[in-house]
Amino acid sequence: MSSNSKANARAQKAAEMRAAQKKRESRRRVLTIAGVLAVMVLIVGGSIVISLLNKDEVKAADAGSSDYGVTIGSADAPHSVVIYEDFLCPYCGELERATRKDLEQLAADGKVQVEYRPFDLLSRIGDYPIRATSAFAVVLEKSGPEVAKKFHDLLYENQPSEKDPGAVTNDDLVKFAVEAGATEGDVRADIENVAQKAWVDKATKEAADSGVTGTPTILLDGEVFQSGRTIDEMASNLISELE
Repeated sequence: MSSNSKANARAQKAAEMRAAQKKRESRRRVLTIAGVLAVMVLIVGGSIVISLLNKDEVKAADAGSSDYGVTIGSADAPHSVVIYEDFLCPYCGELERATRKDLEQLAADGKVQVEYRPFDLLSRIGDYPIRATSAFAVVLEKSGPEVAKKFHDLLYENQPSEKDPGAVTNDDLVKFAVEAGATEGDVRADIENVAQKAWVDKATKEAADSGVTGTPTILLDGEVFQSGRTIDEMASNLISELE
């Protein structure tokens, strides 16, 4: 083989080696970019998932007990709301549905302390208000305010109609109490025997002595709050006052 042929062969081989090197480097760059993109997708995707989870998360406000009910939020909050309610009252149920999440969030944010005061207003229709309020007092005494607040909420989620107040039995009340976190053995007998009837009578007398004649009655910072022609309007205006 001539010297020119050898030189050409070496040049061709060098060119092939350079081409192969460029191909390897190009492939490495592609893999690197793909890896970076994959990490970015994981980071961004994880952030989106966390964001979506946090979006629906509502901070829990501390629950406490009062002489005639249960509270959420700090006593040092700049506002106080007291809600007199009857567990059979449909308007109380409407107010509860319209305000619960907002009041819980505002209480958790330190803006308000909310006190729920159930009493007997509608037992002339049936004994459910007495049975339900007594059961609430039983749970409050036996299981504490956190469980009592959950029980309170479940009573409204399962509120019977004024036309059929007996639709929710004492056994149902026990079931709701257990669902809220109470131990069945701690509460069943007292719920079935309406053991806190005296507590109901005291709460009802306190409401009457405070001038409460209907439900729901809302006190905002000690004053009766009546802003709104409907329950939804009243709920919306109440939340606006507290935000």
